[in-house]
Amino acid sequence: MRLSDLQSKNVITTDGKLIGNIIDVVIEKGTIKYLIVEKSKFLISLFTTKDELEISWQQIKIIGDDVIIVECQ
Repeated sequence: MRLSDLQSKNVITTDGKLIGNIIDVVIEKGTIKYLIVEKSKFLISLFTTKDELEISWQQIKIIGDDVIIVECQ
C-alpha cells in the first residue's frame, strides 16, 4: 500500500465519527509510527480552523476500501 492510497481514505472512530484525512506520516526506523490527520472544526461564525492530530499505528483497527477505523481515547 502506498501513502497516496492511505491519503484517499477518511479516518473515522470506532463509533463512526469523522476525524479527517491523512496529510502525513511519521516514520521511525523504517516503521510507520503515526498518521498525521488534518481535521476541521466549524465554528458558529462559519470560520474553519484546521488542527492536526497524531494517531499511532497501534490505534488503527481496520483499513478498509474507503475508510480507516481508529480507536480514540
